[in-house]
Amino acid sequence: MTIIELCNTFSNDDLCRELLERLRWPNKPECPRCKGLVARLVNTPKVLYCKDCDYQFTVTANSIFHDSHLPLIKWFTAVYLLCESRKGMSANQIKRTLGISYKTAWYLCHRIRAAMATAEKSMLYGTVEMDETYVGGIQRGHQHKPGHPECKKQIVIGLRQRGGETRFFHADDAKSGTLAQYIKDNVSEDVDVIVTDEFNAYPPAMKATGLTARHKTIKHKAKVYVDGEVHTNTVESAFSLLKRGIVGTWHRISAKHLAAYLEEMTFRFNRRHSKTLFIDTLRHMVTADPLTFENLTA
Repeated sequence: MTIIELCNTFSNDDLCRELLERLRWPNKPECPRCKGLVARLVNTPKVLYCKDCDYQFTVTANSIFHDSHLPLIKWFTAVYLLCESRKGMSANQIKRTLGISYKTAWYLCHRIRAAMATAEKSMLYGTVEMDETYVGGIQRGHQHKPGHPECKKQIVIGLRQRGGETRFFHADDAKSGTLAQYIKDNVSEDVDVIVTDEFNAYPPAMKATGLTARHKTIKHKAKVYVDGEVHTNTVESAFSLLKRGIVGTWHRISAKHLAAYLEEMTFRFNRRHSKTLFIDTLRHMVTADPLTFENLTA
């Protein structure tokens, strides 16, 4: 779908609501409170009424769209732009494209990211690569090195299954215990091989997860980057795209919201070949819990 087709297909609010209703309730609309059957009010068709609990609501109630006064076509366009932009879309660009304020655009983007974060994540298996990288502004001198108390760079842990999904995590540190926990939470016990570089925290992390026998190491310090099937090039290519997004699109990301940007990047990256990325995003948005501005900025 092109942006012209999007605007033609969803040219008014009613058409947008019709799609959201089909995504939220594939069978019949039901009450979000008691799950009972509902009726549509004659005078205001967009409003649904549950007789059992005397509750009136619309398809956007208790979802990411909750309490938004923005026309749904602008929501749909913002979702389309975020999904179709390989390196992401900045709130400033959304602001200019949709003709809304920066605050609205920023909040809009974060609500879409919050919906993306609710997607189910299966355990990784087969051959899995693991690596860490550091993002943040340029710092001069010895204080730029990770681990230094004055270093402002943020740690991102990456896991990528070859031929499968990618995971990014904003980590507090890159110690063996932290790495082991990410492995336990995301990598199947039946994984065939887990490949890392020679970072000294990986061997104890593998020992803690019982994967020492399936751990393979590529020795970057010896300028060896590929040894047969042993390499971390796959996860590093995903890191490269992430950093292009930070440098070329978002420009500045606060440490507080870094995890949200990582969720967006992984959601889009894992579905980059899917023809239903736009619809999948809307489905998560209409079923996810609301994100208030107060909670976002707390």
